[in-house]
Amino acid sequence: MTDDRTLNLLGALVLALADTMKNATESRAEQGAGVPAALITIGFYAGESIDTLAHTLGLSHSATVRLVDRLVKAGLAVRRSGADRRTSALYLSRRGKLRMGAILESRKRVLEQALMPLTQQEQTLLAGLLEKLLGGFTRDRQHADHICRLCDARSCPEQTCPVECALK
Repeated sequence: MTDDRTLNLLGALVLALADTMKNATESRAEQGAGVPAALITIGFYAGESIDTLAHTLGLSHSATVRLVDRLVKAGLAVRRSGADRRTSALYLSRRGKLRMGAILESRKRVLEQALMPLTQQEQTLLAGLLEKLLGGFTRDRQHADHICRLCDARSCPEQTCPVECALK
């Protein structure tokens, strides 16, 4: 049984990291909430539909359409013909790719700062524990995509991602 103090410490750390990462990534996105995850998702999964993006972000279809409209208007994303006439495929523009890179860099700096008090050995131990926790936390495909919506897919290839591995 986990003691209450450990639970409380974990809860405080999760919120502190989430708040700090949210502020850092949203300031780099220059478009507000939802945009960092949308740019990262579209960037790593180019050609996906608005429906797929909506599921990943946990937004309604109409909210996602409005978000994509803002991205297109800002010159960060483009719509192209999808698999059929009813869908659009989403891609980042050159400007969107640059913004995505800035968001990922801000995210990385926040996480590096969080791990700075740990030795390399402690960071390696933490990585194993995080893999175990993420694998156990993952419920299904939609949940997996939602968990990884701000991840840098280049840092965690699908074959080593504990969230992806939990689905197999």
